[in-house]
Order: sequence, then structure tokens, then C-alpha cells
Amino acid sequence: MNRSVSIFVCQSCGAETRQFFGRCANCGEWNSIVEEISTKSETKLRKKRTINENLSLHRSEPISLEEEQSFERIKTGYSEFDRVLGGGIVPGSLVLVGGDPGIGKSTLLLKSATSMAVDNSVLYVTAEESSHQVRLRWKRINETASNLNLFAETDLDEIIGELNALNPQIAIIDSIQALNNENLSSSPGSVAQVRDCSAALQRIAKQKNIALVIVGHVTKEGVLAGPKVLEHLVDAVLTFEGDRFGSHRLLRAVKNRYGATNELGVFEMQGEGLLEVQNPSELFFSNESASGIATIVACEGSRPIAVDLQALTNPTTYPSPRRTTTGVESNRLHQILAVLEKHLGLALSRHDCYLAVAGGLTVDEPAADLGIASAIISSYKNIELPKRTIFIGEIGLGGQLRPVKQVSQRIQEAIRLGFKKAFIPKGINSNDLTENFDMELIEVSSVKEALTTILSIEFEATEII
Repeated sequence: MNRSVSIFVCQSCGAETRQFFGRCANCGEWNSIVEEISTKSETKLRKKRTINENLSLHRSEPISLEEEQSFERIKTGYSEFDRVLGGGIVPGSLVLVGGDPGIGKSTLLLKSATSMAVDNSVLYVTAEESSHQVRLRWKRINETASNLNLFAETDLDEIIGELNALNPQIAIIDSIQALNNENLSSSPGSVAQVRDCSAALQRIAKQKNIALVIVGHVTKEGVLAGPKVLEHLVDAVLTFEGDRFGSHRLLRAVKNRYGATNELGVFEMQGEGLLEVQNPSELFFSNESASGIATIVACEGSRPIAVDLQALTNPTTYPSPRRTTTGVESNRLHQILAVLEKHLGLALSRHDCYLAVAGGLTVDEPAADLGIASAIISSYKNIELPKRTIFIGEIGLGGQLRPVKQVSQRIQEAIRLGFKKAFIPKGINSNDLTENFDMELIEVSSVKEALTTILSIEFEATEII
């Protein structure tokens, strides 16, 4: 006789309760708790035993850390993809790739799987599309012959059986939200299904040393769907970003146990698929000359990228001025505006301020502070900034400029692009400037000194009155 048990599961964090609440007591989300009915029939218990037998791990033996255990990373076919992963996919690792619908996740992974299948055994599991649909895309983007195995299935038991039978070196699951474990009564994509399917795939990947790449959906807030335990379960979390009105795409590492985080890979979507962008500064730097435009060199992981910052200030007739940012955190803009008004005596509280990063890139490092301040004052005074000049520095609340990291890499990238002058904070460690650069380096100690030197004007405290 079947026995059903009703539980309530939060679709945001995965917390379980025995009764319904309008708000989750664990994560605080409203209207995220859904009722799920768990049934335990003889058939499902028998299937569960079959899965557990397939996933049974052999007894582990302790090893010495002194022993040499070398492994070779698997190249994905994209140097930008390899850069974000830290040099390639590690055998036996789990990689979670998330992104907005239609951003190009399946195109990226299908192209990579085709390249990896030339020298490796690769299984591509498509749970959202039919094999015919995937074959049509494969013919459009494929340029080389490869022995790629395609498997269209949503049942977890069938997928695990195929992994046991084929024993591939790399397996790609597209996507985890479409898989279904019949031992659970909840629908595919629910917290219970995602959690159980991910754990089962993780066990078999570790047992058979299979490099597993999982595609995950994102919510309307832009975060990965499913319980947070999914991100803790995998070894690397990659996000695929991009403007749906533009052609370029950004692959960013949020978590990576085998490489640096915050690495960035840049791609461009074309008719034949995703193409790599070897010089991303071309996308975000335009070399324009106008008031309100300042150029910085942002570091995404180990890669320096020249980026244009655009600011616009305009007198407002409303008591509360408007503050709008694109690609920069709004709280950062509010802090810089307060510092400029306090220490430079500018009536910025009477002006609307709009700030944007060209090209759709997100800049969240404090080294962009001096560039943001320069762009704002340039628009406020309607004065163009000096040409071929970059701005590097973090602004403190006291108006002082604080040193930043990776100054040498930023300056080298600026020199390569033809810049002749750089404003940097005073007191940078000499170890960060180990070379004699063919560029004029102007060291400044405060934001007032920097902007006075840049714009060749004096700021009076009486302006704010």
C-alpha cells in the first residue's frame, strides 16, 4: 500500500517544513513555499535501490599528500573558456554554467563538446531539445569531424545507466532543471528534483572520474535557479552574460576550486556560432573625445581591459535628484558624489546624475573610482578630459586616493592601446611598478589634487553655498 507524505519546500533555499507559511523562515522569501507529496511505493523503492547500486562507491583508501599525482586538464576548444576554467576542465570535476534564456549556453557547450570529442569520449545529454534539433544546430556550427555521442533523455535512471555503460571522459547535461527522478513526486525543476538529480550525478562523476558540465537556469532576478546547495556541490560556477541587443557575450567565473575567480572570457555571437574575442578592449573602449567620458583599465581576474565610463549631470527641478547607473553599483556612485560635494564644494545634490559603462560590462572594483569622479566633474563643468589618459585609483571617504593592485598590468595594457599619460595614487608599492614604462605617470594623493591637475581648474568651497 502506498503511503504519501505531504511536505512544504521553499523553492528559493530548499528548506523543508511540515506546514505552509507565507514567508520562508530560513531565507525570508515570500510566497516561495510549495507543497510536495512524497510517495513510497514498492516500484519506486525498487528503482531507488537500482540507482543506489549503480552509484555505490568503492571503499576509499587513504593516500599520502607527498605522492605525486599528476593530471592533465582537458582543453575545451575555446582559449577563452579555458582561461575562465583555469586552463581547462579538470577530470572528475563538476562545472555549473548558468545564464539567461537564449544567451548561447547550448551553443557554447555544443561547440566545445564537438572539439573535445576529437580526442576524448564525450556524452552530450539534451533534456530540453530533441536530438533532431541539436543535430541541426551542430551542422550549422560544426567545422571538424568528431565522435560526439548525443543522448536525448530526461529520466535520471536512464542517464545514469548510459553513463555507466559508455563511461565517457566528459559529460554535458543540458539542463539540470529538465531532469526527472521518478522516486520523487514533484515536477522537474523543483528544488527537490534539482537537489536529488545533482547529488546523483555528482556521485557517479566522482566515482568514475567523469568531468561533468551542468547547464542551469536563472531566475528573473538573474541568480541561478534551484537551492543554494547546488552551487556548493559543484567545483566551478560560471555565468554567461550579455546584452540581448548586442552580439558579444561574457563568460565569468564566480566560483572555481581549480583556478582564479572573477576571470572573464569574451565571445561574439555570429551566424556560425560563438567566436572568441582576443582583444576585448576593442568592445569597451572607443577613444572618443567628449565631456563626461573617462577611460579606466579594469582588471577582470588576470586580464586588464580598457573601458570607457560615461557620465551625465543635469540640473534638476525636483527635490530629490535622480541617480541612475548601468554597470556600476548605485551605492558606489552615491558615495563618490558625496565625497565630491564635501571636499570639492560642488552642488551635485542639485543635479541628476547618470553613469554608464560602455559596452555593457559590469565594473565593481574600487580602482574605477577616480575614473568615475573624473567623468562626473567633466560633465558637470562641460570640459573634455585630456586625450590618451587613463585614471586609476580608489577614493576614500576623506577624499584621499588609495593604492590599488595590478598597476603594472593596467599600465602595460594602456601603453599597448596607445595611451600616453596615467593618473595613479601616490605611494604605490615599488614592487607593483617594476618596469620603466613609456608613459607619463602622475602621482596624486587626493581626489581634489587629481581633478585640479586633470582639468586645470581650481575648486572653491563656496560653490556649494
